[in-house]
Amino acid sequence: MGAQDFWVVIIVVGFCFQAQVSSSQNLTCNPNDLKALEDFMKGIETVIEGWGNNLSSNCCEWAGITCNSSSSLGLNDSSVDTYRVVKLELPKKRLAGNLSESLGMLDQLRTLNLSDNFLKHSLPIPLFHLPNLELLDLSSNDFSGPIPADIDLPSIQFLEISQNFLNGSLPPSICNNSIRALKLAVNYFTGDLPPGLGNCSALEDLDLSTNALTCTGGLSQGLFRLQKLTRLSIQDNKFSGPLSEEIGNLINLVRLDISTNWFSGTIPDVFHRLRRLQYFVADSNNFDGQMPPSLLASPTLSLLNVRNNSLQGSIDLNCSAMTSLASIDLGSNRFYGPIPSNLPSCRHLKNINLARNNFSGQIPESFKNFHSLSYLSLSNSSISNISSALKILQHCQNLTTLVLTLNFRDEELPADPTLHFERLKVLIIANCRLTGSIPKWLSSSSRLQLLDLSWNYLEGTIPVWFGNFTNLFYLDLSNNSFTGEIPRSITGLGSLIDGRISIEEPAPDFSLFMKRNVSARGLQYNQVWSFPPTLALSNNNLSGPIWPEFGKLRLLHVLDLKCNNLSGPIPSSLSGMISLETLDMSGNRLSGIIPPSLVNLSFLSKFNVADNELHGMIPAGGQFWTFSSPSFEGGNNNLCGGLTLPCPPEVPDDNPSLGPWPPRKSEKYTGMIIGMAVGFVFGITCFIGIDRYVWTFYRPIRYAYSVFRG
Repeated sequence: MGAQDFWVVIIVVGFCFQAQVSSSQNLTCNPNDLKALEDFMKGIETVIEGWGNNLSSNCCEWAGITCNSSSSLGLNDSSVDTYRVVKLELPKKRLAGNLSESLGMLDQLRTLNLSDNFLKHSLPIPLFHLPNLELLDLSSNDFSGPIPADIDLPSIQFLEISQNFLNGSLPPSICNNSIRALKLAVNYFTGDLPPGLGNCSALEDLDLSTNALTCTGGLSQGLFRLQKLTRLSIQDNKFSGPLSEEIGNLINLVRLDISTNWFSGTIPDVFHRLRRLQYFVADSNNFDGQMPPSLLASPTLSLLNVRNNSLQGSIDLNCSAMTSLASIDLGSNRFYGPIPSNLPSCRHLKNINLARNNFSGQIPESFKNFHSLSYLSLSNSSISNISSALKILQHCQNLTTLVLTLNFRDEELPADPTLHFERLKVLIIANCRLTGSIPKWLSSSSRLQLLDLSWNYLEGTIPVWFGNFTNLFYLDLSNNSFTGEIPRSITGLGSLIDGRISIEEPAPDFSLFMKRNVSARGLQYNQVWSFPPTLALSNNNLSGPIWPEFGKLRLLHVLDLKCNNLSGPIPSSLSGMISLETLDMSGNRLSGIIPPSLVNLSFLSKFNVADNELHGMIPAGGQFWTFSSPSFEGGNNNLCGGLTLPCPPEVPDDNPSLGPWPPRKSEKYTGMIIGMAVGFVFGITCFIGIDRYVWTFYRPIRYAYSVFRG
């Protein structure tokens, strides 16, 4: 290409660019669209980022606005081509206020996304009459009231209004043959499913979870006509009655979640028809009877969760057919018999919860070959022989979570030095009344993050090598018989100082038992990530001091040292535990003062130092204004201040730095007796004087009153 040709190309490109700019400058924002957006802005109580006060008249330049030209939309209603608003997207902008009805004027709008804001009050009716709207997302706001009864959204494909405060019944007109996703979860909708639900013939994702919807006679028949449905989420409602066999009509289902409802009867044997189903979650209902054979032989099923029902019988998994099974949760049912020995033949099975059933016997020898096993919970299942169980399970090379609570009654925790659990992250063997001491083999489990050996009869000292567990963030050794000092090494746990605390859940629908009360009863399910960073050493026979180095544990939430024989002062350095929510040191022999620096623990919600030998003033300020008398009483006879006994303005001569000081008991009681005597004499004198005064000056009135009474 010669120089002349090059300049010709440059001139042509420049001309085209100038023409395009000129053309775009001639396009103006449609006046109706501009007016609609200005009215929308008036209803918003906060500043919309990118809109400001000096807005141009071309609304298409505003943040979150997308426009197309009228000609590109096939509109030829004007001699001057204008821009039309086709998208309004302002998610997570902290918008507050009302949603203007003028948005109904945006008749070319395709997408409206105002999710994750603070918009409130009712939903504008005109919003549900936009002829071209394809996506409407108003989720995670504060809208209230019902959904408009008359809905006309002929082009809608995705409608999400989850996580608001909407109520009333679902309008029949909410469905049409174009909608593909309908998400109304986490609201307050009531009543039956609308009869027109079957009109959503293109629906693929239906999420009505966490409402108060009912269907006393079972689910609406229209629901079973939605053969394109891949996800059905109706958990946490009030659906009752039997689960219809017509659920088998939904042949494209991939995920079915009907948990936390009142379904009853048997689970229908229709899963051979659901050939794409990967997740079946039906926990917390009233299902009874045996598991359907087609469910226990589903080749596509990856997750099976029927926890917390009344299912019974033996478990006959067809592992040769269930080639995709990865997680199974059968906890809190009435299954009985031995633990199924064929579970290791389910070659992809990683997560198993069989807790709270009527299993008996021992862990099968076949579990030695269970190389895929990662999570196993057998708590409260009457399993015996802990020595055999641990010898077998140590062969599970990928085992990371082991829960054996409420088994092995009165057995001894084995000290076999050959035991080895290299990958173990969670170990819970609580409330088994185990004897013995903490075994040395546990020291090789260097990846431990959560260890609970509470409510046993374990003795001896707490090993110094606990400080080597750099990932340990939850340690519960409470309610045992440990003696000696708290190992100083525990104050150096890296995960509680500056580490990152994270445990991968075995599956999103799995959870662990966690004890929440002092009686060791009422165990409840809880997911691992919700366990607060904790050191629970209460109800033992520990002695010695509370180490000042505890103050380094910046990420610790709970420090429970109650009911031991700890002595010495409370270190002022404990104020360094800036994340602390619970600090319980009651029932020990601690002396000295309560350090004033503890008022800096701004997250502290529970504090207890009762039944110690403390004296001085209770710190004032911070969270200490919220702690009542029982947090300080019992043995601490020389404590005062706070919400308890006010301190007299006396300062002890030997230590004036301690501030106002209560008198000694003898002085206090002497002063009280003298004060009461003086008060009594003064009161009698005043009473006699007043009585004489009344009798002298009011005798005529009293006489007249007595005559009137007859």
